Order: sequence, then structure tokens, then C-alpha cells
Amino acid sequence: MVTHPSTTPADRIRPDGDRRAASGLGSRAALRAAGKALRPQIDVRGTIAVITGANSGIGFQAARQLAAAGATVVLACRHPGRMAEAARAIRSEHADATIDEVTIDLGSLRSVKAAANIITDRYRSVDILINNAGMIGGPGWRTLDGVESCFGVNHLGHFALTGLLLDRLLAAPEARIVSVSSTAHRVARLDLQDWPHPRIDDIYRTYAASKLANLLFAHHLHRRITAAGVSLRSIGCQPGWAATKLLSSRPRSARHRASVAALRAIGAFIAQPPEEGARPLLHAVAANVPSGTYLGPTRWWRTRGPIGPERPSDEARDIDAARQLWDLSVELSGVNFASLAAPVVVERRLGDLSAPASGSHRKPGTSPTS
Repeated sequence: MVTHPSTTPADRIRPDGDRRAASGLGSRAALRAAGKALRPQIDVRGTIAVITGANSGIGFQAARQLAAAGATVVLACRHPGRMAEAARAIRSEHADATIDEVTIDLGSLRSVKAAANIITDRYRSVDILINNAGMIGGPGWRTLDGVESCFGVNHLGHFALTGLLLDRLLAAPEARIVSVSSTAHRVARLDLQDWPHPRIDDIYRTYAASKLANLLFAHHLHRRITAAGVSLRSIGCQPGWAATKLLSSRPRSARHRASVAALRAIGAFIAQPPEEGARPLLHAVAANVPSGTYLGPTRWWRTRGPIGPERPSDEARDIDAARQLWDLSVELSGVNFASLAAPVVVERRLGDLSAPASGSHRKPGTSPTS
């Protein structure tokens, strides 16, 4: 069990951070050859940060940089062995890092509830929740709860986890909930009949739909936060094209194998290292941006470059679809976000996607250099 440090709101960006970083667990030697481990770009001392999918890719890079910057980092991962390896890698760079490990399978609501219980037992408050874990499943894949795997893992599990941790998030001075989406949401078809049981079993279509669901959730959560007048922010982001393990699963059909091979070939030229892909997540955590913002790289067709606000697709801003998705998610998960229940005010203010939640501004700080 990890003791709980005091939580102190702070401007979290440090302008002098060294942006060199390792691209994965096996690159500590490169860090040593370069000199010292990373100087943190951000200041999150005294905060508690929960990150799903933190054993590899952008989740791991976000975890190691938050740990370096002084946060107590809770790795929330499905595979205990890989999670322990990630924790060891972070501690090897930062001996004084405070790392906790909680096993969670986002494809099992029972596991999500068990993990949330562990976190709420260990911590009086949670300052940062990064809903990062994601997957591209195979045709016909279902979660343990019987829903399509991308919808279940990428959206529904995170929806439930957020709701179950809501009281701990509200107990923090100015907590942030970061929903990691993707540019893939722009090609998603908004068809509510496809959630949670798609009629066309196409892995890329279901992945895109799950990333659209992430943004619909983030925006509707922002509306409820605004209506409730609480000091909490819901921020969406997308990492650009990062070299992660998302395409590592072996497709079963020849058509899907060809598609994955083509994406990997393109990625060899376009993809940025995972530490660059983590920058939008860190920006969402630390920059002085209002609730309801969507962040991502601003160059190369939103695949890389300086981080800034971007306008999501029209479908991602569909208020009625967001409400229906929310209601469906409550029905499927049994998690109702009772602390944010303010239906009359929500109806009056649903049209406002950009205004920050009441009391949610931090004192203006230094913007991250890009």
C-alpha cells in the first residue's frame, strides 16, 4: 500500500524540461549514454495519477514522465508481469519515484469494479485519471460481459472506471479526467445500433467507433461537470501517429493482414516515438486548458508536431448521440455518476462544449513548448 501525499494545485508545466526520452522499456542504456535521465517538463508534485494501459507505449511514457515530475503514479494494467516490468523500468530511472500497481481488465466490469475498490481503499483523492488503454480486436471478439471488444475495452470499461472513481476525483482540488481518442474517430460512422453489437464485423470500423465513443463521453462528461458546478475537468486528446503496439496483434484474415501490413509500412515513415505521442496526454494533464478541450498534434494531418486544441468531428459533438451513448453505458455498466446528477441544468446548458466547468481554471501558467 502506498501512503497518500498531500495534494496541492499547481501550474504544472515546466518550460525548461529536456525533451529527450527513451521510446520504450528497453532503452535505459540510451538514456544513460545521453547523460542523465529526463528532467521533468511538468510539475505534479503531491498528486495521484491513475493511468490505464501504462505498461507500454504512450501510457508508459506518460507514467514515467509524471513519476519524474513528482506524482504518485498508479499503473492500471491487465498483465501483472508487464506492469511490474514497467514499474521497475521507471524506478531504475527515478529511484525516488512512487509507483503503485493495480491489475485491471477493462474487458471485465467485475475486474474494473475490483480495481476501483482497490484504488478508493488506498487513496483519499485522485488528481489525474488518464483513460489511455486501447485495443484493436479481431472479428467477432467480445468482452467477458458479451459486448464487442473495442467498445467494451476502449469505452465502456473506462466509462465505468471513471464513474467508480468519481468521488475520489471530486475530493481532489482540481482533478482532470483525460480521455485518449484518435484521429480515427473522424472516419467513424455514427450509428448507435452498432453499440455494443455491430452489425458489420469490421475491426477498423469498430475501433474508429470506439474512439468516437471516447470523445462523445468526454464531451458529455464536460457538460455534466459544468452543470454540476464542480471543480473538475474533462479533456479529450489524441496522440497523433505513435509507434506503439496497437497493431501488434496478428490478424486472422488475409484482407486484415494486408491492411495491417500497409499501416505498418506507412507508420515506418510517419510514426513518432511513444514519448512524443504522450505529449498530448501530458498537455491535457498540466496545461491551463479548460474542460471540454480536445488536444492533439497540429501538423502532418494531425499525426505529429506542436500540441494544440483541435475541433473534433461533427459526429463527436452530436449532443443527442452523446446523451444516448451515456444512457446506454449506464445501463450496461450499472455505473450512474450520481454525484453529477443535475438533469434540469444539463438540459439548459448542453449546447456549450467549450466553456470550462465552474471553478475549473488554474492560475495561468507557462504553456508547454512544442
